Amino acid sequence: MTRYLTLDVFTDVPFGGNPLAVIPDARALPGGALQKIAREFNYSETTFVFPPADPAHTARVRIFTPTMEVPFAGHPTIGTGVALAHAGHGPDMVLELGIGPIAVRAAGDTAEFTTHAPLDVLAHPTLQEVAAALSLAETEIETTTHSPIMAGVGLAFTLTELKSRAALASAQPDIAAFRAGAARYPDGLDFAQFCYWRGPDAIHTRMFAPLDNIPEDPATGSAAAAFGALLADLKGPQDLSVLQGEDMGRPSRIGVRAESGSVTISGAAQLMMEGRIITPR
Repeated sequence: MTRYLTLDVFTDVPFGGNPLAVIPDARALPGGALQKIAREFNYSETTFVFPPADPAHTARVRIFTPTMEVPFAGHPTIGTGVALAHAGHGPDMVLELGIGPIAVRAAGDTAEFTTHAPLDVLAHPTLQEVAAALSLAETEIETTTHSPIMAGVGLAFTLTELKSRAALASAQPDIAAFRAGAARYPDGLDFAQFCYWRGPDAIHTRMFAPLDNIPEDPATGSAAAAFGALLADLKGPQDLSVLQGEDMGRPSRIGVRAESGSVTISGAAQLMMEGRIITPR
C-alpha cells in the first residue's frame, strides 16, 4: 500500500483553500495508474513525488488534474513543498517539475516558490467569447489596463478584468461557450478563465475550467503567477494579495510578487488527512 496526504492549500485554517492530494513516495505505483488515482481523488490536482533525476535536487514531482498531466501548477507546488517540509526536507528545496526545476522554500505550514518562466501570450480572445463563457454582458468587462488575454508561465489561462465585485460574483461558466473557445484556442488549457476585480486592498478572483472537470477552483497559483507576470509587464513590479474561493465558500489567499523575469507565489497549507492507496495492479 502507498501512503497519501491531503492538504488545504492557500489557507491558514482547515476547510478553506484548495484541496490537494500528495503521494509522498510514488515509486510503487504503476505509471498507468497515476491518472486513474488523480481522477479517483477528483481534486483539481494530485501530486506524485519521485526521487529527483539530479541528486542535488529534492524531488521530482508529477502533477495530474482529473483529466490530464500538467507541467506546472501553483497550489500543488506550495502544498507539496509544505508536505515535504513536514517530512523533514528544506527549508530550501528544488522540485523538478514539467517546466524544469523550481526553487521552493517551505517551513512549517508556509511555502513560496519563484518561477523565471517568461510570460507566454497565446491569443487574444474576443470580448464576446469571454463574456459568453462567463455568462456576463460584454459591458461588464474592463479593458482599460488590458483586454482579455490568453497567457501563462507554464499553464495558459484567459485573464480578464471585470468592472465590479458584483460582476465577479455573478459569473457562471457556460459549457457550450467553453467548448467553442477550447476548439478555437486549443493551446489554452480547455479555455480556462481567470477573472478578477481590483478591490481597494486586494485582488478578488475566480477561475473556471469546467472542461477539465473543475467547475470552479478555490485557489489557482499558476493563474495568479500568470496574472502577476502580465501586470509586471504592463505596469512594473507588483506586490499583490489575491483572494479567491470566496464565492464558493473556500476562501483562499495567494501572495504574488512579480517583476520583469520572475514571479514569486506564497501561501500557507494545512495538513488534513492521511491514508493508504491499495496499489493498483
